[in-house]
Amino acid sequence: MKGSVERDYSREFAALAEALGRAGGNPAALRSPRIASLVVHENRILGLNAIPGIKMDVEPLPDGIKAFVYVEPGVVIAEPVHLCFGVLPKEGVQRILSTFKIGAEAHVRFLAHCSFPNAEKVQHLMEAEIEVGEGATMEYNETHYHGPFGGTEVLPKARIKVAEGGRYITEFKLIQGRVGVLSLDYEVHLGEKAIAELVSKVYGKGKDQVRLREALYLEGAYARGLVKSRIVLQDQAEAEFTGEAVGIGPYSRGHLDCTEILRGSEAKASAVPKLIVVDERAKLTHEAAIGSIDRKELETLMARGLSEEEAVETVVRGLLR
Repeated sequence: MKGSVERDYSREFAALAEALGRAGGNPAALRSPRIASLVVHENRILGLNAIPGIKMDVEPLPDGIKAFVYVEPGVVIAEPVHLCFGVLPKEGVQRILSTFKIGAEAHVRFLAHCSFPNAEKVQHLMEAEIEVGEGATMEYNETHYHGPFGGTEVLPKARIKVAEGGRYITEFKLIQGRVGVLSLDYEVHLGEKAIAELVSKVYGKGKDQVRLREALYLEGAYARGLVKSRIVLQDQAEAEFTGEAVGIGPYSRGHLDCTEILRGSEAKASAVPKLIVVDERAKLTHEAAIGSIDRKELETLMARGLSEEEAVETVVRGLLR
């Protein structure tokens, strides 16, 4: 399917656009002819708009879609490309198989919103293959909006290759509604002088389960990478963060940074850094912190008129902002 919609799914489109707005996105962008966009409900393609310089081929699968996104070499996409995925009913499965190829010296930013506002038993699977060409830049910001039931299972997996001088910057954010189950697995391979920044922000509540694995393979000389996670857990929520950095190229640099905040005695968290140096000229570092909210910080906010609960929320939102 290329640039068209076979049927009118206006109600589903409007519902996803509304969820996009609640998640902090811009629903008007989904209707603008100047902005590249893709809107998918379950396996139905509700909207597809390509613009000069970017090609998007999308085809439905029995339980999702398969997409190929290509940005031509040297092209700068001025407006962010909007991707909107969702499942509106209480139950369902959505599988997103995607391939991104960013041509040399191209620059593009994606804003992806995934909405599951009514989920009681919904599974969202994402498998992505990403290639960022020489000197190109790709930004991918993914924000999730979940309902209050904790019935969503999110399983994103991405394999990314960044060529010489390329940049890959991504942020995964799941702080609205219940997480349910999240198992994220990202792996980045960096060429000479390539740069990667991976940021994740998650707020677990109830009996949410959070598992993050983010790995950097610094294969080229002078490659640089950062993995940064911010996780807040309350009630009986649990999280496990595994960060990996492998210094293969000479003078490559990698850093892992994980902070996990526990609200209550029943939440559980772990952070496992893994550093492997193959070339002695590579330098890898890590820092991890797990604990409760600093009492002095709370007292400072409460002295300004906030209740304890308001002070806690302020600290949490600041950490996840």
